[in-house]
This record gives sequence, C-alpha cells and structure tokens, in this order.
Amino acid sequence: MDNIEMLQKIIDESDNIVFFGGAGVSTESGIRDFRGDNGLYKDKNNYEPEYLLSSKCFHNEPEVFFDFYKNKMNCLDAVPNVTHLYLSKLEKIGKLKAIVTQNIDGLHQKAGSSNVLEIHGTICKNHCIECSKECDSDFVFNSNGIPKCDCGGIIKPDVVLYGDILPEAFSLAQDHISKADTLIVAGTSLTVEPASSLVRLFGGKNLIIINKDKTPYDRFATLVINDNLSNVFGNLH
Repeated sequence: MDNIEMLQKIIDESDNIVFFGGAGVSTESGIRDFRGDNGLYKDKNNYEPEYLLSSKCFHNEPEVFFDFYKNKMNCLDAVPNVTHLYLSKLEKIGKLKAIVTQNIDGLHQKAGSSNVLEIHGTICKNHCIECSKECDSDFVFNSNGIPKCDCGGIIKPDVVLYGDILPEAFSLAQDHISKADTLIVAGTSLTVEPASSLVRLFGGKNLIIINKDKTPYDRFATLVINDNLSNVFGNLH
C-alpha cells in the first residue's frame, strides 16, 4: 500500500477529521508564501518584513504599512486549487469538521467550506478603527494612500499583525484539534509559534503530515508524505 492509498484508508475510516494548513496550501493558487525560496520575506525592503506587518507599523507609520500591504498582500483574484476543493467535498460528506488555516486569502470559503478557522485573520474583511464600520476589501486595495472611513478613521484589514491579540478562531482551533480522531497537517513547516503549538494538542489516532520538506513533528506522525499537495489531494476520492 503506497502513501496515497494509506491516506485514503485513514480518511475513509475517520469520522472527525480536522485539517490544519499553512502557506503551502495556497502557493499552488499562485499566492506567494512568506519564508519560502520565493517568499515575501526575501524581497528587498527598507524595513524588516516583520515590522511591515506589525501593529506598531500600522499605527505609527500607516502610509508605510499600506504601501507594503496593498502591493504584496492583494490576492483577491486568486482561485481555489485542488486541495481547497477536496477539503470542501470532505466537509460536505460530514468527515471534515473544521479547517484551521494560517492563510489570510479566503480561498477555503471560495471553494465552499464553511467551518474555516482563520487563526491569522483574513484580507477579505476590514473595519474602521474608530467607528468599527465594516469595509470592502476592493476599496482598501484600490484606495490612494491610507484607506479612510467616512468618519475619518483608518480602515484596518482583519489580518492578525505582529503584536495583535490572537482571534477567537485560535481557541476554537484548539478545541477542534484536541477532539479530532485524525489531524491532517499540510503545507506548513510547523516552525512558527504559536500556530505550530496546536499540533501538540492532538491526542487522536492519526496524525498526517503532508509537506514538501521535513517538519519537527514528523517523528510523531502516523503518516508523512513529502510531496506537492496537488499530487496528494488530486489523487484522493
């Protein structure tokens, strides 16, 4: 039995699956990751990338923040790939109970998934920091300079910046992972905290890790597949 057949067997025999995905899930939709060989952190900037995506930068130098954000983070035109579509199908038949994602692109929802826990927030929602009015993402990305609300307040993307408090989705993710019988981890190096700590909460039967490179948690896994995600999820039924 090869790895794909083994994964299919585990999925077929599982009733409470949680999927935990990182940037590798979306790179096959043409979205750049952060730390990869062609990642955003490799671009030359006058500032450290962690600062450009920080709450400190947003509040102290909003023009610098939005110059980076609007140029580098706009993926509104991206479309779901085979992984997103397979997970949506798995949710519809009742096996997949939750998707925990580090991505902020909204592609799981575009693919039809409903219980998506965005632990790093999303570019698809925005709000005024003064009056809390919600704002369209197209307006933010197409605005000149700093996007402002009618009330004059700055509009903040609902993305978790460095220095922000983690959203409620993180505690919901902890709950789902701790109760799952199978946890499928894919497209993440599992080296960035606190997201990678979620794996340590899993006490179920099958831990599956699918990633092009090795991760620190491979030795705890039931099954490790080092391959592109499209090659894996494109061969499941």
